[in-house]
Amino acid sequence: MSEKTRRTRALAAGAGVAVAALALAGCTTTATPDAGASSGGTITIATTNAFTSFNGDTPEANLDTNGMVGYLTGVSGGLGLGGFQRLDKDFSVLDNTDFGTYEKVSDDPLTVKYTINPGLTWSDGEPINADDMLVNWAINSGYYDDAKIDAASGEVTSGTQYFTLAGSTAGLDTTAFPTISDDNMSMTLVYSTPFVDWELVNPIGKPAHVLAEKAGVSEEDFIKVLKDTPKGNPDAPVTPNATLKAAADFWNKGYDVTAMPTDQSLLVASGPFIVTDFTPEQSITLGKNPNYKGSMSPKYDQLIIRFIGDANAQVTALQNGEVQAIQPQPSADTLTALKNANATVHSGSQLSYDHVDLTFAGVFADANVREAFLKTIPRQQILDSIITPINPDAEVLNSQIFLPTDGDQYTTAVSASGYDKFGEPDIAGAKALLNGATPTVRILYNTKNPNRVDSFRAIQQSAQQAGFNIVDAGSPDWGKLLGSGSYDVSIFGWISPGAGNAALPQIFKTAGGGNYNNYSNATVDSLVDESQVTTDKDKLADIKVKIDAETAKDFYGLPLFQLPGVFADNGTVKGIDYFGGQTGIVWNAQEWTLNG
Repeated sequence: MSEKTRRTRALAAGAGVAVAALALAGCTTTATPDAGASSGGTITIATTNAFTSFNGDTPEANLDTNGMVGYLTGVSGGLGLGGFQRLDKDFSVLDNTDFGTYEKVSDDPLTVKYTINPGLTWSDGEPINADDMLVNWAINSGYYDDAKIDAASGEVTSGTQYFTLAGSTAGLDTTAFPTISDDNMSMTLVYSTPFVDWELVNPIGKPAHVLAEKAGVSEEDFIKVLKDTPKGNPDAPVTPNATLKAAADFWNKGYDVTAMPTDQSLLVASGPFIVTDFTPEQSITLGKNPNYKGSMSPKYDQLIIRFIGDANAQVTALQNGEVQAIQPQPSADTLTALKNANATVHSGSQLSYDHVDLTFAGVFADANVREAFLKTIPRQQILDSIITPINPDAEVLNSQIFLPTDGDQYTTAVSASGYDKFGEPDIAGAKALLNGATPTVRILYNTKNPNRVDSFRAIQQSAQQAGFNIVDAGSPDWGKLLGSGSYDVSIFGWISPGAGNAALPQIFKTAGGGNYNNYSNATVDSLVDESQVTTDKDKLADIKVKIDAETAKDFYGLPLFQLPGVFADNGTVKGIDYFGGQTGIVWNAQEWTLNG
């Protein structure tokens, strides 16, 4: 779910939600030779949002384009082309046996063993082994954290939080310290409680040797620190481990970039692609990873991703041959322009929705003010101006968790939550709740996204009628501002990976990595915890419905609409196919070929 993206998580895509890692057991095979002997050439595509970080797994960098690059290079903390699994078009999990295998060894306790194939290396030639799995388990489990976090502000009040995740530690935070095989190629995880998404855990992300270098120690010494440092206890915090803190500080911020890095260690990859060039606000270029051993190496030389925020400008670039495929923000004008350009259009529903979130502090600490503001949001007007021209059957969205494409589950959730009571704006009702007050409300949104601009203007005009003083806090750098306290309302989108349940603790649990509005509800926290250990699908669906209803009672915010998706190409590239999940148009970029 997110404008940001990824473990499988929701992404925020200019929107998304963070996602927990996906994985399925497979049969062991040895790595296959590079099957992508180059036939030469460059493929250039366009996306809406700019690239900002080589680590899209932090709250500030959890953006869709960052996630796309992480997916292709294999160094995101979730599903990708350089780990144990990825998603197929229908969101089923595809095992990557070129990389390794994993298997459930026991149900009670839940025990899972991961084994990396011998002879694999990172793009810089360093071996891939269990050190890398252990380090990424440490990052994603929160094992060493001894922090207590204030529910209202989201700030650490005592102890240390080492790695700040866009997602959640749920599931992995119940594992004991892993067992590493004698040959250092396998890692076994033992869960103290069942974990609903255990098959989606991919323990490959950033290279252990790079984080060790940034911490100023050898890889051997870094692994020794992980093995010797005890599990964190928030009730008995200790002095931070200096080596672990240095590695975490780099992981949290060191991968963020405003220019092509001179430090080549930031580019180290495990997947078939590696970044070779980056021009801020313009484009990023990926070439073939020379040390990749597997069947997914592309048959072309390089992929250039251009950042073009304006949909019409994307269509013009496609028509002029500047790019060969695009993923624009969909609109009726965009579809008309694509038709006039004789482009091949690939369309469908996205696992993504736009929403308005209220910050549970400041002006919205008062539930009456929250309810009053929600009464002013003209959701039908927003839908009619943005989505209905593309999909005449579209309806206002009335769930924070389910989408209309979820069928009966969505219908059940709407019935239980009551989000549908916020129909047409009720200005008189909002005024009554405000009782003469004229609260000042700052609204954050992406000023480069026309859909978000339209949503902001509609909300501004309506809310002012009830007495709200609306401040335009929009920014092209909106993603970096999420959770900053510099606004009271945010308008953005979550995009789901299409599998797993990690978005629940990420977004709705107190201090979750994607809980940018400081939402805290003890009942929801308990339900979210229960969701992570519930393997019965019917019971899990019921838990989600209850979470949805609780957020509605708290006047959490309002969902707006499910987003349609559009890709288009000019016929020079074979293999482009629609995919409605987080990785968007690049989900099968390794399979593309150039015509002619």
